[in-house]
Amino acid sequence: MTVRVVPAGDSALVVEFEERITPEINERAIALAESIHAANIPGVRDVVPTYRSVAIHFDPLRVDFDALVARVERDAEQPRVRAITSTMPVRIPVCYGGDFGPDLTDVATLSGVDEDEVIRIHSAATYRVFMLGFVAGFAYMGTVDGRIAAPRLSTPRLRVPVGSVGIAGVQTGVYPAETPGGWRLIGRTPVKPFDPARAEPFLLKAGDAVQFHPIDRATFGRLERESAASIA
Repeated sequence: MTVRVVPAGDSALVVEFEERITPEINERAIALAESIHAANIPGVRDVVPTYRSVAIHFDPLRVDFDALVARVERDAEQPRVRAITSTMPVRIPVCYGGDFGPDLTDVATLSGVDEDEVIRIHSAATYRVFMLGFVAGFAYMGTVDGRIAAPRLSTPRLRVPVGSVGIAGVQTGVYPAETPGGWRLIGRTPVKPFDPARAEPFLLKAGDAVQFHPIDRATFGRLERESAASIA
């Protein structure tokens, strides 16, 4: 597998794998990130995996750049299977449609199926978390079934509610904070993808498997109340 190490200014470097997005390439990127992170190299500040690359941020006054590059190249070329702590997918409840999923009708129309079929297809798949980005806890997940893949909105919303579940092309994701956004919203979850009050603030990490399951409005309200009570 082709690997390229590219300096990004004087305090970061980017390790690039092949210019394709596949679970296998993504797994190599995550494995490299975990290897460098576990090495506890003095002066390395952060290690961030993406779809097909890894960004390594470091203190140039504390790191031997050539030695770091050599270490990265060696680790990147070695086939590595990550230690999987759990094979169970993270299950996320979603109340689809209505004011929680204002774009569900449009996705159904674009797909040529009814809304129930969009829900069935979306919730039937197991998605891979390729990377986190945009805002804290936002997981880019794929791959959405081509039958319900839908383009982003031509004009993004100024405010997307926390917990909104959206589709953009063959990606799906959950908004962890109220932000602007152009993904097509098909539902909402009472589960918080990012909560600094939790012992582990991030619900998801790169490499996780995720499944969505439909719930009704009453269940959404109950789960939301239980979540609020647990941190009160």
